Amino acid sequence: MFVLIAIPIGVLVGLLTGGRIERLSHWQFHWAWLAVAGLAIQVVLFSTSVADAFPPGVGAAIYVASTGMVLIAVWRNLAVPGLAVVAIGAISNLAAVVANGGVMPTTVEALRTAGLASDAGFSNSAVLVDPALAPLTDIFAIPAAFPLANVFSIGDVLIAVGLAVTIALGMRRDYPRADTA
Repeated sequence: MFVLIAIPIGVLVGLLTGGRIERLSHWQFHWAWLAVAGLAIQVVLFSTSVADAFPPGVGAAIYVASTGMVLIAVWRNLAVPGLAVVAIGAISNLAAVVANGGVMPTTVEALRTAGLASDAGFSNSAVLVDPALAPLTDIFAIPAAFPLANVFSIGDVLIAVGLAVTIALGMRRDYPRADTA
């Protein structure tokens, strides 16, 4: 949810710097279907109890695979300005998830700050005692008093910044387009 904040920020910055929303249609984003499919899988996996119906480890494997799908689509489009930052963030998150058995570790403190329960079934964030790659995990939180309260990682911040930059630059006429095949 944290990266959703990047969309209106990118649009606002784009408008404030003379951009127009319709210019976003000029971008060539290859394999968009793969990114959309990966994100859709995650929405279903984490917004319902679907993952709880799988044998142990299957939900985590699906999470890793769907994250990989999105990363492959982003990687394919690295020529689009801003997506290299998105890729670094996605690699950071994927590394933390893979190193921790298919879940993104978080802390009790971060969950408490965000007003989230730590025992809500399978989730992309889970409290682990001694997580691998701890600085890359969901150690930050948007407080419960704010909209979209949730835990997030430095990788999520990079993804959000990269997405906002991509949107803002995509709205500018004078910015070169990435027309790679």
